[in-house]
Amino acid sequence: MAYVFDDATTLSRREIWSGSVGKFGEDEIALPDGRRFTLGLLKHPGASAVVPLLEDGRVLLLRQYRYAVRQTLWEVPAGKLDPGESPETGALRELEEETGYTAESLVSLGAIYVTPGYSDEVIHLWLARGLREGQRAHAPDESIHCTELPFDRALRMAEEGEIADAKTVISLLRARAVVGRT
Repeated sequence: MAYVFDDATTLSRREIWSGSVGKFGEDEIALPDGRRFTLGLLKHPGASAVVPLLEDGRVLLLRQYRYAVRQTLWEVPAGKLDPGESPETGALRELEEETGYTAESLVSLGAIYVTPGYSDEVIHLWLARGLREGQRAHAPDESIHCTELPFDRALRMAEEGEIADAKTVISLLRARAVVGRT
């Protein structure tokens, strides 16, 4: 028998670990139908990701080494939100830190839940326009190379699996819908 419910009540939380990606713990929950159980949950501060589109139709993508998957991936600029930081401000900060560009405007591309089975992480997606060169400031633990690609090529890379990072694939496909309308 399948159960459908709209909410659960948190009875208790036991924090197991706290680190740079958030706080992992176990939540004891009660469902509206009375069932109780424990779930592992990563509490995440949220993030922003941005598709930087140059005036000539090229997009800025990053080549970034990701230790967890032992690969260098194609990605859009993205990162965790600082405490109290809005998703829009986080997007602008990450854009400049990782690409060296600022943006005149941001268009919201919505938000996505990354892994809702064990994390509350939400990534806010943006399209950046009116780019101007600013000041790049990579974090010490980042190995990033910024590359300019034709937007159509980046879309093909996403569709054909050459881009495997989920936030980047979704961001590019959502940006296509906006770029095609303007």
